[in-house]
Amino acid sequence: MDFETLSRWADEEIKSLAKALPADVREAAKQVPVSMEEKPGHGAFDDELQGDELGLFEGPSAMDEPDAGELPRIRLFLMNLWEWTDRDEQDFRDEVGTTFLHELGHYLGWDEDEISERGLE
Repeated sequence: MDFETLSRWADEEIKSLAKALPADVREAAKQVPVSMEEKPGHGAFDDELQGDELGLFEGPSAMDEPDAGELPRIRLFLMNLWEWTDRDEQDFRDEVGTTFLHELGHYLGWDEDEISERGLE
């Protein structure tokens, strides 16, 4: 599968999902950009990653004091997601949504337990 198609599907899924979010979470989602990448390897700390991650939140959470030098972002690794879902379009779209919500939870300041309690793992 080509990266452009996966990017389009992921973008469609995130936009559709955002419409269904509660208003306060939807507003928070607008504050954090989403970077769609093939695989890890282009981030400052990617040498610390395993390489099979589906997504990653970087930067300060919405709960942190703003820092002019560091901006938040959600990174989605589309080829990893595609492989994780056994190259199935609907499963890919579903997992993009789950991964996006998981990383958005980190942006909102939720730890792994809180994310799990909300079913976003």
